[in-house]
Amino acid sequence: MVTLAQQASAPANITTTSEGAVSISYKTLETEPLSLTASIEKAFGSQPDCLGIIVVRDLPPTYISARERLLRLAYNFASLDEPTRERFADPKSRYSFGWSHGKEIMNGKSDTLKGSYYANPVVDEPTVLPNLREAYPEYYGKNIWPSEDITEVAGFEQAFKDLGRFVFKVGTELAVACQPFASTHLRDSSLSLSELIQSSQTAKARLLHYFPPSPSTATATEDEAIDSWCGFHLDHSLLTGLCSAMYLRTPSENGEPTVIQSPSPASGLYIRTRGGALTKVTIPTDCLAFQTGEALELATAGKLRATPHCVRVGTAPDAETISRETFALFMQPNTDQQLSTTENFGQFSKRIFDEHYGQGTM
Repeated sequence: MVTLAQQASAPANITTTSEGAVSISYKTLETEPLSLTASIEKAFGSQPDCLGIIVVRDLPPTYISARERLLRLAYNFASLDEPTRERFADPKSRYSFGWSHGKEIMNGKSDTLKGSYYANPVVDEPTVLPNLREAYPEYYGKNIWPSEDITEVAGFEQAFKDLGRFVFKVGTELAVACQPFASTHLRDSSLSLSELIQSSQTAKARLLHYFPPSPSTATATEDEAIDSWCGFHLDHSLLTGLCSAMYLRTPSENGEPTVIQSPSPASGLYIRTRGGALTKVTIPTDCLAFQTGEALELATAGKLRATPHCVRVGTAPDAETISRETFALFMQPNTDQQLSTTENFGQFSKRIFDEHYGQGTM
């Protein structure tokens, strides 16, 4: 459960976690979304202490089991041999559907520290014109799912969709609550965040497996880089839904991995506040978190900024046996949605993909 504290800098009616992240009840989000404007402004505003992230608590009990089911499957898929994993990679979409490992550029080099499985949990195959499908294969391709005959990942597709669709549902409800605040900052105040998300066919979920760090990284000193497991970056969504990470200890022999607590107090997600301060944010296992992306920053001419974040390994005696599993859902508009005077979402996304995958991967 969330450990709640009233922060001195927050109004009395705004609840925050012990680390300062704004926390709201899902029950209130469902029944009285417009009562949350103050909390949303505190979370997503431009004040120096704003984190750009909000935690949603009091979720249905089914969420906890759906999260654990899929995150264990993330570990199982990443544990398959490389030829099997690569059967489900899709170069023509710049690895934006199916499996991706070592293809993304982070901190100027190929990122081999984590593997990802991408799919759209809302629609299996977007219904768009052929010219759009050809122009934007990163979004308008068809989902790729592991074969059901691979027993280690049986049920993968359904588990991915179950969790992804629930996060999408909560995200669209949060977008309704965000509207009074966001509309004052959007270039086009007639735009509805929830409609942009609900009507879009570009939703993309990313199931992540962070491979156990190498022994040298696992025994690093306190001078270890903050972004040692995942470099600082911005999401290019409007909103991103995040599950709490699960840490698994690899068994010494054949057997199931063991769920453990974070291996180090320093391990986990770090965020830069609007004022530039670095803050570690822990998402409780029974909660979801949502943070702002770069598409929202562009759509508001920089008034609502994207959230810079990274992941740190942290030091622990047996860290080289510990993996990290998590799930993110990027909620964004269709590619033809204008974000600024010069770019629509499709053009903006191409620019970002070029930075992280290069222009020669298609």
